[in-house]
This record gives sequence, structure tokens and C-alpha cells, in this order.
Amino acid sequence: MTTDLSRRPDGAVVGESMPHESAALHVTGHALYTDDLVAGRTDVLHAHPVTAPHAHARVTSLDPAPALDVPGVVRVLTAADVPGVNDSGVKHDEPLFPDVVMFHGQAVAWVLGETLEAARRGALAVEVAYEPLPAVLTLAEAIDAEAFQGGQPTVARGDVESGLAQATHVFSGELDLAGQEHFYLETHASLAAVDEGGQVFVQSSTQHPTETQEIVAHVLGLRSHEVTVQCLRMGGGFGGKEMQPHGFAAVAALGAVLTRRPVRVRLTRNQDITMTGKRHGFHAQWRAGFDAEGRLLALDATLTSDGGWSLDLSEPVLARALCHVDNAYWIPHVRVHGRVAHTHKTSQTAFRGFGGPQGMLVIEDVIGRCAPLMGLDPREVRRRSFYAEGHDTPYGQPVRHPERLEAAWGQLHDEADLERRLADVAAFNDAHDHRKRGLAITPVKFGISFNFTAFNQAGALVHVYKDGSVLINHGGTEMGQGLHTKMLQVAATALGLPLELVRLAPTRTDKVPNTSATAASAGADLNGGAVKDACEQIRRRLVEFDAGRGLEWHELVSAAYFARVQLWAAGFYRTEGLHWDSTAMRGHPFKYFSYGVAAAEVEVDGFTGAYTTRRVDIVHDVGDSLSPLVDLGQVEGGFVQGAGWLTLEDLRWDTSDGPHRGRLSTQAASTYKLPSFSEMPVDFRVSLLERAHEDGVVYGSKAVGEPPLMLAFCVREALRQAAASFGPEGVSVDLASPATPEAVFWALSAARDARPADPADAHVVEGAPGVEPDQPPPDAPELHPRSEQAPAGPR
Repeated sequence: MTTDLSRRPDGAVVGESMPHESAALHVTGHALYTDDLVAGRTDVLHAHPVTAPHAHARVTSLDPAPALDVPGVVRVLTAADVPGVNDSGVKHDEPLFPDVVMFHGQAVAWVLGETLEAARRGALAVEVAYEPLPAVLTLAEAIDAEAFQGGQPTVARGDVESGLAQATHVFSGELDLAGQEHFYLETHASLAAVDEGGQVFVQSSTQHPTETQEIVAHVLGLRSHEVTVQCLRMGGGFGGKEMQPHGFAAVAALGAVLTRRPVRVRLTRNQDITMTGKRHGFHAQWRAGFDAEGRLLALDATLTSDGGWSLDLSEPVLARALCHVDNAYWIPHVRVHGRVAHTHKTSQTAFRGFGGPQGMLVIEDVIGRCAPLMGLDPREVRRRSFYAEGHDTPYGQPVRHPERLEAAWGQLHDEADLERRLADVAAFNDAHDHRKRGLAITPVKFGISFNFTAFNQAGALVHVYKDGSVLINHGGTEMGQGLHTKMLQVAATALGLPLELVRLAPTRTDKVPNTSATAASAGADLNGGAVKDACEQIRRRLVEFDAGRGLEWHELVSAAYFARVQLWAAGFYRTEGLHWDSTAMRGHPFKYFSYGVAAAEVEVDGFTGAYTTRRVDIVHDVGDSLSPLVDLGQVEGGFVQGAGWLTLEDLRWDTSDGPHRGRLSTQAASTYKLPSFSEMPVDFRVSLLERAHEDGVVYGSKAVGEPPLMLAFCVREALRQAAASFGPEGVSVDLASPATPEAVFWALSAARDARPADPADAHVVEGAPGVEPDQPPPDAPELHPRSEQAPAGPR
């Protein structure tokens, strides 16, 4: 491997703006996805789940016989059919065919039919008897019941009690932040078949083919080399296809093994929403101390995530939340506890940002609520608390290039003309009683790498054919994010070839083994390093063979073949310098930090809470971009998805004691509001940070998948400021998450009714867990600076 991973040669293909490699296929409908492989086939069996109508219940009997009388039904799959381990989770806490139902809509059996309609009718005919059991549905209920699962880590530095004692201002409060449905365009899909040698071949829409392979193998009682998993491409993933696909792939594979026919599992939209995990909702309790200038001094917090019925990825999601609660701010004294609640919901899972957004939202909410009570502009509180050279994170990692925060902040101020626009917003608000505007700016510091060190490795296989053409295969999966596009550019650059000579093959486990998930924003870093390594091995052999003769590429490759020079290579990359003690929550878990700054201007209707995002400006750090057009698309898309989470997307479960307790109420696009064109910023401007080369990573680039999502904090903070403008100077606004129009209305109504703030008598009103965001906030006790009263501990 080259010793200078980040150096770019002259004439590099990386850095060129080019469209997504499958863009034309996407827009013409010619791109194939997993379920498209079934089209026109008559030999495929279709699977349909038998789902439970309870959030928590014991299965007392299950009779598949009536389903077999339904025309077209071929077989009913139950726990008795599993030859290996009846479990689809890496923690072995997710029975594939459960005898105790743990969430409303969980599959207790699967029916295979000649058609999907036959399978559906067969599923309705299966007779199942249940003994309902008590169900814990909300975080408040779980905390009250002390229903937790997994570890309870703590990130700590300094002396929090001493820091709070030294602080000029001390505040405390609570925050409930919602989960989020992935709502990828392509629902979960798998197609499995068995060949004449007994090899199980699974086509799966999965971000982690190796893990899908391992789960399928242990369900079937096979070894990994007897199972091959391929992922053509995904119609979106966002983390929802990192661990959740394994069970569906295992059902398809089990059906194929038992019937010796191909079996297809493809969830409807309703099934996908009700049966699969979401972003973890969180509850936070906190105390925060600030000095006289408004700089953060101390933070004491407890974060409780809603893990759902099994652990899934809840522990690493929580760990990343704890490691990102500081966001971009130096906090000398920190103590943050974490715990995972056990509830009777779908097993919550990875989602773009992987806990980072939830942790960062806590500190942004703290600043947004507390700054007005200190008589300070939240912009100044944020800027004054920025990390600086020589600072470490609360878990002990030095913060490299913190000056980029100030650089991005300054670049955005200049490009967005913020000072003039802030004056315009103030003038507008003075002139309008029933419409108000807000303009907020927020930063992002996000660590890049898996916080499980072993996952920070990747492989690639590169073939050069005798005619000079090149085929590359790597372990990353394509979900629309442009990873394959970047890998083509990396290979062309490393070999010194035009892009048209390089082609990419689908991701599959028999070509590149033991791969990590395409997640943690690390896909380009890891797989780019592996592709570059393989190409450089080949290039070194050819350079040595050429010996200065100056042969053209095609001549050189042909001559090298006849001289028996190896023209293929397996590449490997591991991220150096990482170490992490998950017990002590100390170490160097990230290769580097990505930085960004965003500003949003909104306008709010005082009668309804409805709002418009008038303008968004972003400056984001992607290092030396591998593919600028792809990166710009990722920044824009990530921001909009983050704004959806923070302002629109409102998951609701039936928490009544009636027969539908535990049922997800928002199970379609008609009831679950997604961002649309009407929610897009009217004026949307994105720039990449200038002079941002990153040493030690592939061609000086940085990851871009997850960090932009958190740029959307600025929209929520702008809504908070607009709501505050309906009240007296210095009012603190408690804004629900998501900040739906209803929530904004209640916030601005509370601001209207607030008395003028006195910095000497500042307070934060605690939000009450379990209060729905479209209801007016209840009265709550005031917490004053220097008060000895502390928020309640674990309940």
C-alpha cells in the first residue's frame, strides 16, 4: 500500500464532478433491484407473514393446517422447520419464529404460496391463539418500571459537581426527542435459491452482506462458505438495512431449502413500517453550567434510548450518542450516563447518524433554551464554546483541526450575508404582530469510523483483463449514495486510466469476504482504501515490468500477460490509529472529525404555527471531495432528512389500554408526514469548505453520508427563535421534537404568555415525559440558577 494515501496524482479522475454511475438507469427505470429479479418468473414462491395482533403475548397454539387448504399455498414455515438456530439477531435475542410476541405485528409464522395473494390468504387462515401480557410502550413507562437492557455506560471528564459549583449560571431540564421511520423507497426484499450443489444463494437488499450471510447460515445450520449473499443495489437504506434484513433473508433461504424452489420475501409498505425498526427515540435529563461569558463549563445528563424489544444495535447507537453529546463544544466537566429501555415495540436500529444526532440535539437544545435566560444570543454562546487546538473530547480523543469550525463559521457568515439578514429579521418582526421570522446558525462536529474498531477494515478485488479493461469488486453496498461512483473514480485514478475503461461488479460475499456494513459514513474511506491498494499492487507490477520502455496501457497489459505478470489483486485496508475501551468509554474511536455549519431562516404564522423555511445556507467539510456532485447531493439530502426528523416526522403508537394497544398508528405516508417539495427551503445554498485537505485518508477526502443530517439543527433553532419573538425579550422557549406546526403553535403561545425574563432569575421549565407534542405544555416547577434542586434520578 502506498505510504501517502491522500496524495492525488496529476490528471486524477477523483475530484471531477460527474453524475451518479447509475443515474440514467434510475431515471429511466432500468436499474434492477432485488425484487425486480422475480419479474416474469413462474417458479418463485412468495412469502407472507402471519402477524400478531398484540404488543406482548404468549403464543399458546399455532395450527397451520387450515392454510394448507387454501388454493396455491405450498407450505407454512414455523419454528419446527428451522434446522439450525431459531434466531435472526447477532445478540441471539431475536427469535425468527417467536413463542412470545414482543411487538404488535411481529411475524409468528410465514406462508409460502404460488402467488402473493395465495400466501396472503393462507396467512389469514393460520389459526393462532394468544395469551395477552402486559406491555411497556413508552420511555416514561420503561423508566418507571426500570425496564432496561444491555449495558449502562458513562462518559465522564473532570468534576461535574465542582464545575456546576463554579458556574455563574446553572440550569436543568428534560427533553424528549422522537424516533424516525427510514421510509426508503425500496422496502425490504430477499430472493433465495439453492443450486445443484446445495449452495444457498441469496439476493438481498442489505447494507451488510457478510452479516446477512452469517445469520442465514446459522439459521440453516450451515457454514458461511455454503451461503452466498449478493446485493445488486438498494433503493435507499439509511441504516434501516444494516441489521434488519437478516431475518427476511433467512425466511427466504429457509423456504428455498425446504421446498427446493426460489422463495421471495418482499414487504409491502405497511408491513415494512410496522415490522421493522426505526431511529431510537431518547429521553434526556440534564444540568448545565455556564460561566459569566456564556461558555459551557459543566454538563451532567442521563440519556435513555428506546431500544424496542431486542438489543439490535442499541448499545453502539447509545455509545455514539454519549460520544457526541458535546457536539462542537469544549465542556471541561462532563458526566453523561446512558441506558437502553426495553419496550414492546419494533427493535429500534441504525439510522443515519447512528445516535450522534440524538446526543448532539441534547446540547443544542440546552444552548437554545438557556442562552436567552443569560441575556445572550445563542450564536455567541455556541461560538464562544467551540473546541480549540489542544482540546480533547470527554472520552479522551484529541480534536484535530478545530480551526475548521471557525473557518466554516466565518465562510458561512460571509456567503450568507448573515449580519444584514439578522437586522432584516429583527425589522420584520418589529413590523408584524402575527408573523415572525427566526434566523439561527448551528455547527456540527461528527466522528468518522465505526465505534467498534474491528469493523474498520475493507477488502476489494480488482481484475485487469488482457484487452486493458478493468473490473472492480469491493465490499461496500450501493444504496443511492454514490459509493460505486466514487470507487470507479478511485480505481481510474490509481491506475491512471480514463473512467470508461473501468467497470464495477455487484457486491457479493464470494468475491470479497468478511466485509463490514456500509454504514458509519465510512464506505468511501474503507472501500476506497482497499480499491486503491489493489490497483496500486497491479500498477507496481506493471511499472516494474515496463522498466521505462513507455508502453501504452493496452500494449503494456498485453505484454505483461504473455510475460506471466499477475494482472489481478486483492486489496485490503484497515483504519490505523484507532483504539477504544467500551467499558471505560475512553480512547481514540474516530479517524477524524467532519465539520459543518448551517444557517436557516424561517417564517412562522402566529395563528396556526405553520411555517416556511425561507432560506438555508450550508458550508460543509468533505476534505478534498472525491466526487463533488455526489457530495453536494449527499449534503442536500442529509439536511432535508434531518429537517424531516426534527420538524415533521411524528411516529405515534396506540398507548391506550384498548385492543389495539401497541399498534403503530402512523403506518403509511398518509399518516406519517415526510418532507416534500413544499418543505424544501425556498432558497437552498450549499458550499464545500475551502482548503480542507485531510491527511491519511483516501485522496484527502472526508466522509459525507451522515454529518449533513445534523446541519438541520439550525431549522429547529430558527423555529425556536421565531416562536420566542412572539413573547417578551429574553423568553426561553421549550420546543418539542419533532417541532411540528402544532408544537410550534404551543411554543409561541407559551412565549406570548411569558413574563419578561430576568437573567438574575432565569429558569428552564422542565418538559414532562410522555406529553404529546401537539398538546399544550403542563405547568411545571421553575428551576433557578444556584438552586440545590436537581432533576430526578433514575425512576
